[in-house]
Amino acid sequence: MIVDAWLIIGGILGLASTMVCFVAAVLKKKPNDITLLALIAVELFIVAYTIGSIVRLANGETMAGEAWEFWGYMFTAAMLPVAGFYWAMMERTFWSNYVMGAVGVTVVVMAARMAQIWYGPAAAVQASHALQLGIGL
Repeated sequence: MIVDAWLIIGGILGLASTMVCFVAAVLKKKPNDITLLALIAVELFIVAYTIGSIVRLANGETMAGEAWEFWGYMFTAAMLPVAGFYWAMMERTFWSNYVMGAVGVTVVVMAARMAQIWYGPAAAVQASHALQLGIGL
């Protein structure tokens, strides 16, 4: 799999959001500005990723995988922080921070899958082959 800037940024933001929310949950804190801002950061990343993907397609870049699958993952990833925020507003207990923490790590996994769809399985095979050549297999 090709690791691009979108995956790196999404991974950092998603895992940071998860850690912030899980620490708050372990400390038995109710959802607060910090945990909600961590969730909002994940949502803003997805919005930027959506815009970036549209720009890439408009500039002639093509997706190796199915477009409907990529945009389905994108839509779902965009709805997860919204659902987590709604949950946190409806249930103001420390358990909501666990739900919000799950959103961050789930978006990381979905961003990895979107990268696979964008670059395709051939890129994964090429990267694997290059790795095998690099370590002498």
